[in-house]
Amino acid sequence: MEISRRSFLKKTTSSLAFGVAAGQGILRPIAAAAQAATETSEQRRQIETRSGDMLYRTLGRTEERVSVIGLGGYHIGKPPLSEADSIKIIRTAIDHGITFMDNCWDYNNGNSEIRMGKALRDGDRQKVFLMTKIDGRTKQEAARQINESLKRLQTDHIDLLQHHEVIRPEDPDRIFGEDGAQEAMLEARKAGKIRYIGFTGHKDPFIHLRMLDIAAENHFHFDAVQMPLNVMDAHFRSFEDQVLPVLLKGEVGVEAMKTFGDNFILRSKTVQPIEALHYSMTLPTSVVITGIDNLQVLDQAIEAARTFKPMTKEEIATLLGRTREAAAKGQFELYKISQHFDGTAKNPQWLG
Repeated sequence: MEISRRSFLKKTTSSLAFGVAAGQGILRPIAAAAQAATETSEQRRQIETRSGDMLYRTLGRTEERVSVIGLGGYHIGKPPLSEADSIKIIRTAIDHGITFMDNCWDYNNGNSEIRMGKALRDGDRQKVFLMTKIDGRTKQEAARQINESLKRLQTDHIDLLQHHEVIRPEDPDRIFGEDGAQEAMLEARKAGKIRYIGFTGHKDPFIHLRMLDIAAENHFHFDAVQMPLNVMDAHFRSFEDQVLPVLLKGEVGVEAMKTFGDNFILRSKTVQPIEALHYSMTLPTSVVITGIDNLQVLDQAIEAARTFKPMTKEEIATLLGRTREAAAKGQFELYKISQHFDGTAKNPQWLG
């Protein structure tokens, strides 16, 4: 009996996962990445559009069109960068077609949101899809942070608001518990302060899956989820392998982050910036959020979008073969194995 290409890939992935080859630590991620790229190629052609140098994709089932490159909010507020330069980066990004703006209530003590608010206030707000995040786990603290973010961003609504740093097993219980942060989110959405709701995290796929399970138990469907999707993640405690298929099945918008793991992945000397971006863009992601703190890095991200073509299975295999050894123990994904990126662990008062 003839089998389809999709069925063949599924069977191949399954056999790799449980066969001897999976023990080699490389064939399973290659198969998973190849399957994701192949199975969504037709869908991507239908929903992906290009305007100038930029590509645009649909954010899950929201039908919102967003740029494939998202401007990371943390880097625009870093102290070495002046406010004027930060505003210039944001406005230049918008001029080149980047519409997805990432931010967070806690980034650089609020300076990231303040700078973005100043950059958007003179007519650019309506050109972008504005996302920010809050840390509060209680209804009271979450509501306070939502209102503060609105004020800093100088807007009457946020397009996508996300529960930030869902990195502890108990975070989903706190968020969805009585007088938890989700109640504040739902009230804010009802009041028109936010349009869509998502969550982020970088620690372990298990915690993402638990957050999705707890949400389902509470009859809630997230609009978007942000997580590490990169050439190292494919090998170690992989969000790509464990969480991405669940999001696709539920038509949840996929926001990739940690393309470079700050800059630690690039320090491994196993991958170049544009091919790292191309890998994350080849996956069925809605947007790839990347930190940009100067115009040269912005040009690099725009070039990645301009030159993008989905990677072939052979190209994926070669790239993952190069990164396998460096990725094996997570040493270049510090956000998974340490508290290096855990702002709420260092500042538990942010949780409320």
